[in-house]
Amino acid sequence: MTSLSRRLASSLLPVSVLMVAMASVQSGASLAKSLFPIIGAQGTTTLRLVFAALILLVVLQPWRARLNAGSLRTIIIYGMALGGMNLMFYMSLRTIPLGIAVALEFTGPLAVALFASRRPIDFVWIALAVLGLWLLLPLGQTSDHLDHTGIAYALGAGVCWALYILFGQRAGADHGMQGAALGVMVAALFIAPIGIVHAGSALLAPELLPVALGVALLSTAIPYSLEMIALTRLPAQTFGTLMSIEPAFGALSGLLFLGETLAASQWFAICCIILASIGCTATATPRQQVQPLVPAD
Repeated sequence: MTSLSRRLASSLLPVSVLMVAMASVQSGASLAKSLFPIIGAQGTTTLRLVFAALILLVVLQPWRARLNAGSLRTIIIYGMALGGMNLMFYMSLRTIPLGIAVALEFTGPLAVALFASRRPIDFVWIALAVLGLWLLLPLGQTSDHLDHTGIAYALGAGVCWALYILFGQRAGADHGMQGAALGVMVAALFIAPIGIVHAGSALLAPELLPVALGVALLSTAIPYSLEMIALTRLPAQTFGTLMSIEPAFGALSGLLFLGETLAASQWFAICCIILASIGCTATATPRQQVQPLVPAD
């Protein structure tokens, strides 16, 4: 019984840590949305990435990484994909609920995973994902009230997430966690001009800085650290399967913190995308496993 209890505890700890990480990311997104009326999604993205870059700069000391021309190109593309993903995700939150935005964004990593395989079982996951999208996109009768621009931004964030995974894997292979820090720094430099043009001196308002720091901590620093703990204690397949339920965390966070209610058909659509992601991850071969380097949203 003692041995069983120890094994159970060793499994529950990383799972609990990962759940807290996902809750932290989505709570950070809810907090970020409170800044939109003041500095817009562009300014909020800028403050989040700048604070996150400063935190990772201190913690991971990325200046120690040795870069060559090839790895620098990878870091730049990876950072631009990360910045674009964050910006378009926040832009989508202006007009569509958080849970739906996360579900639509999740089509990016799902497409990367499905593209790598053509086994018969993968067509089941494709069918589930298509069903979920059909219910959420304007093609479905239940989603006519959703803003088309918001949907386009969320899908664009999914495309950036796919690029982020592909180039992030290369950056991680070359420089490990320092590659992630370098990518966040590039993302901050890439997005900052957009935020400055949009929000101007409002970005420097002292009353916004604690909230912006909270967004950076909840959305990047805290979940990043917790995910690293979980990654060292969970198999990659288990980690990926658990990460697949993040759209549900987004929907719950939107409900609890933003008062965003979803129709039953929209919950069903989100569940279809979650099941497609879980199934794709659970049946993937080891070489198909992909892992995020930093929290995506």
